[in-house]
Parts: sequence; C-alpha cells; structure tokens
Amino acid sequence: MEEVFNPSVISPAKPVVLVVDDDEGIRDTLEAILTKDYTVIKAKDGRAALRLIDEKEVQVMLLDIRLPDINGLDVLKRVKERYDDIEVAMITAIKEIDTAVKAMKLGAYDYITKEFDYDEVVNLVRHIIEKQNLTKELIYLQSEMDQYVPHDFIMGKSLKMRQVYDVVQKIAKVPANVLITGETGTGKEVIARLIHRESNTPQGPFVAVNLASIPYDLLESTLFGHERGAFTGAYRRRHGKFELANGGTLFLDEISELKYDLQVKILRSIQEGEIERVGGNRPININVRIIAATNADLEQAVKKGTFREDLYYRLNVIPIKIPPLRERAVDIPELITFFLAKYSKRFNKKVTKVTNPALKVLFSYHWPGNVRELENLIERLVATIEGDTIGESHIPIDYYFPDNESSWDGLKGEDFLKKACDTFERNFILKALERVKWNRKEAAKNLGLPRSTFKYKLLKLNIYDFLHEKKEDGEEEEEDEE
Repeated sequence: MEEVFNPSVISPAKPVVLVVDDDEGIRDTLEAILTKDYTVIKAKDGRAALRLIDEKEVQVMLLDIRLPDINGLDVLKRVKERYDDIEVAMITAIKEIDTAVKAMKLGAYDYITKEFDYDEVVNLVRHIIEKQNLTKELIYLQSEMDQYVPHDFIMGKSLKMRQVYDVVQKIAKVPANVLITGETGTGKEVIARLIHRESNTPQGPFVAVNLASIPYDLLESTLFGHERGAFTGAYRRRHGKFELANGGTLFLDEISELKYDLQVKILRSIQEGEIERVGGNRPININVRIIAATNADLEQAVKKGTFREDLYYRLNVIPIKIPPLRERAVDIPELITFFLAKYSKRFNKKVTKVTNPALKVLFSYHWPGNVRELENLIERLVATIEGDTIGESHIPIDYYFPDNESSWDGLKGEDFLKKACDTFERNFILKALERVKWNRKEAAKNLGLPRSTFKYKLLKLNIYDFLHEKKEDGEEEEEDEE
C-alpha cells in the first residue's frame, strides 16, 4: 500500500527531508535517525516522490538509485529540472559506487551506501542544510554590504534625527510591524535596515521590495511565489519575497502603491502568519517582521478608500517619521564627508574638502530630493572635478537659486518683492555668465550694462566670490585694468 503523507505532521520550524526507497526497513531507519531535527516524509517509488515534491516544501531528498518504477538517475534529473533548490543525496549499494559518482555529475550533492551508520546520515543532512542556509545568507550579505552605512552617519547630529534614532533603539527588538513615512530620498530603507540590524534576528534575511517598480501582473508572484505551471512561463516553483524573508525582515517600500486586491492578501498574511503561492492550495507558515514605507499620506488614502483601514493599522503599530533634509541642514556637512569618502574610494580619487562658499550654497538649497539628491550631487562632483577640493564654481547653476520656502517666511510687501527681484536677477546674471564661459566683460556687454554697474550687481548678489573661484584666463587682468 502506498504511503500517504499527512500534512498535519509538518512543522514549519523543521526542514523537510524526503526519503525515497523501495525498502521499508531503510525508509523507517532513516526516519528514526532524522525525525528529531527534521520533518521526514517517505515514498517507496519514483512517481510517489515526484508527486510529493510538487506538493510539499522539500529541502533534502535521500534517493535510492534502484527503484521499482523509475530509475533513480531519471528521478534526479527531473528533480533538478523542476526544483534546483532541492539537494539530492543518493542511496546506493557498495557495488554501485560508479553509478553514484555519475549521479553527482548530474547534480547530486553526495551519496551514502546502504550500510550507512547513524553519524554518517546525520552529518550528511546537516551539511546539506548548512550549505542551503549559507547560500541564502551570502545572497543577502552581498545586498547588505552594498547598502551598508555606519550608524553614526545614518542618524546625523540634528535633534530630529537623534529622536528617530531613540525610537529605533527602543523598538528594534520588539517584533512589531513598523510604518516609516517621509519624503522621497530621506533614507527610509536605511532606517529599516538599521531596525533589522538592531533586532533580535539580525542574522536573518533582510528582503527589500519596491512595490512601485514591479509590474502589477508580476507583483503577486514576486511577493508570494508561485508553483510550477501556475501561469505561462512558470516552469518551476519559485519562492516569493515573504518566504525569502522568513526568520527576518520584509521591507515593503512604496506601500501606498499597492492595489486593493493585494492589500487583502497581505493583510491575511500578516493576520494568519501564512501565505499561499500563486497556483498553490496549501498554506505556508512564515515568521516575518514587516517594515513598510511610504512618501504618501496613508491616513488620507484610508479616508479616500484607496487603502484598507485594517491593513493601515496592522502596519502602523510603530510609526516613524523621517524629517526632510531641509529640516536638518546641520547634518549636511557630515553627510558630505561620508559621500566624499565613499565616492573617492569608488572612483580612485582623493576629493576630501569643500570650500566654505560652496558649503554656503549647499546649505541654502531646498533639497527636494533630500539625502538621495545630495548623494547624487557629490557622486557627480567627485567623478568630474580635478584636484581634492569642491569649490563654489563646481556646483551646478541650479543649486544657486534655493527654492527654500522657509527663507521667504514672514516676508511681506516690499521685502517680499525685493527678495523675489534679487533672486530672479541673480539667476538671470548667472545664466548670462554661463553662456559666455564666465567672461564678465562679455556678459556685461550682452546684458547691455556698464561694467561698473555689472560689477556692483556681482557684489550685491554674492556672485563675486563664486566668479573668483572660476579664475578664467585674463579675467583678473581685465578687472584690474578697469
């Protein structure tokens, strides 16, 4: 009688080992050896084994070379074609060692003979599981290294960022869901990674998903995985992001972009602690901390009916709001120092300093793209300038006209009009200078201004120091001749 697998025996905490052998004694012996640390399921022939791996989450298969229906090597080939994440160890008679070696060339991990002992079996399966875990760890370690940022840098010295850090320290080890809000580019993923590193499971995976960047028709299978044959092109089973994050943290960026039907599925996953793959019909237990992030107002989305209220409250257990860079300008020098070091190393250069006039420009800028925009600017400057110092002349023109709303606060009547006129005039003159490669004489001529008037405007509008850094050939002599 064919053995029937009872799904109720599955323990989500234990890896699953499938024993395939037509000898009942060997099946039972291997089960007795492994059952303490693993969930063991059994099959007496190849067809039963192939059915089980389609239905169950198998990590390791112990496969007899000789089976009554299908040759063990053929079973091995089919397993590797369909589920390359399952490791297979062959069970062989001593006289069939050559066949076992052939199996290893086809993708088998190792083999044991039918005269196996307890320690041999235990060590073999343990090594396989360790290899699988190490493979997953290496994938995410590479991701972590690419994203690594020192803690001191992440926070900065501003009061608002120290307050964020205090919240992170208090809640990191509490396995509750977190909702991070803030403008684009403020560093929401950086904070999420910090929470993960400070949590009780820092060795677990950190899986980040930008929900806005994935086409809608792929999003469900990306998050929840799919079974073989679930849709056209699904040639093998795939694990989704929820499964890959099991035992760690799943970071869902741009959560406000999630369509309503997937909101329902994510809500159920959080409530039940389980998921179902696309095309699957059995629940898969998960233990994942959710950190969601958005630059949108989710409360307003709830009121409009575009975001589920119950999901909002499930995610917003611990809220963290990241301030925009314009509200923590005191952190700009520290951020610049970090980015200079980062990109000098990447581009094999030694750009280490920023002049005070250049810093003044960067302080006055509004930074609508926040830290990400600052990083992009420093990367560009390090890549393109010569020497070790970023000067005011290196800063692109657009950064000289701060769209800083706070600098206009409280201005009324003539004061408001004067500031508006000065801002426009400075912008206009700088554009005129740029067109003639910073030649003051040519710029004054093109603008129809006497050189004395033009020089006065350069001083009044704080353009003179900027031009001094340009040091265009002959310019200083021209001014001296005046």
